[in-house]
Amino acid sequence: MARVLVVQNHAGGGPGRFGAWLAAEGLSLDVVHAYAGAPLPRRTGHAGVVVLGGGFLPDDERAPWLAPTRALVADAVERGTAVFGICLGGQLLARVAGGTVRGDHGEPEYGSTPLSLRAEAGDDPLFRRLPSRVTAVEHHKDAVTALPPGAAWLMESERCPYQAFRVGGRAWGVQFHPEAGADRVRGWDAGRMRARGLDPAELTRRAERDEPAAEAVWHEVARRFAAVVAS
Repeated sequence: MARVLVVQNHAGGGPGRFGAWLAAEGLSLDVVHAYAGAPLPRRTGHAGVVVLGGGFLPDDERAPWLAPTRALVADAVERGTAVFGICLGGQLLARVAGGTVRGDHGEPEYGSTPLSLRAEAGDDPLFRRLPSRVTAVEHHKDAVTALPPGAAWLMESERCPYQAFRVGGRAWGVQFHPEAGADRVRGWDAGRMRARGLDPAELTRRAERDEPAAEAVWHEVARRFAAVVAS
């Protein structure tokens, strides 16, 4: 059974349905609660690495576990280990591969967000033949501002161009949250959303409306990533 190392970067940010989909494909997940001080190896013997989101920049000194996470991801990319980075995890992949990430950049994105597939995704192992327009849950104000040299640019949104990319042949980063559905949006703090000028009820309604189509797409992406890991 192929094993995947999952790096969790805050208490409320587990692998969710993405992890469940990987497990359903026969992968075994080892979740490391890095935010709580669980140690990370510099080099993993796992067949895949998934790095989850969190409220930090990739080199934020307030999160000392991110330094070993960067080293782990850099080593995985160099050795051709399958990598999937989500939100902070995607930004971290961009950073270690030579891209740039900026805090508080552009307009924030919250809730179910329309994404567009780019032509470069046509031959990508995970994103090929996906719908040209799909939605995913977003919750970010930081963003990748330049992709690593040679990276394949796979998806974009109106407010944030670099929504999905691939480094080399087996490492992917996404800005959105394929592991999160409408239930995550319902659980957001309503007062904080209103303070940002957002309507919590409308965010939930839109996420619930979009979930059936979006869930099918991200389930397929998880299935394809599992196949890459197993190979």
